[in-house]
Amino acid sequence: MLRFLLPLLLLLCNSCYLGEIAQDQPLDPEAISQLQPGTNTASDVVRLLGAPNQVVELGDGSAWLYQATNAKSMGLWLLVVGSYGNDAQADRCWVFFDSNGILTHYGATLNANTSEYSISGF
Repeated sequence: MLRFLLPLLLLLCNSCYLGEIAQDQPLDPEAISQLQPGTNTASDVVRLLGAPNQVVELGDGSAWLYQATNAKSMGLWLLVVGSYGNDAQADRCWVFFDSNGILTHYGATLNANTSEYSISGF
């Protein structure tokens, strides 16, 4: 009887896991390309990108952060050996305004869609 239960037990001890967590909507590259320093106002930026995730006051001006994150994770357990991998990538766009609410400059990195399932340890 033990001869049949041991292989069954070994099969039941193995497992795997795949997961994905997306936080906020990815940023739209076309909307970001429409930003024009010296021309756009804070209300124009809100119309193009929506409400910011964070606002930072900088003396006479302000900076707004737009961010979206995508994380993918994967795990595999074989008996007592396990491995886990996680890759989190983000879209970020900082926009800067002067004291009159006019866009002075901006910077963006758009990497949220590049996250991948990966596993290490094998």
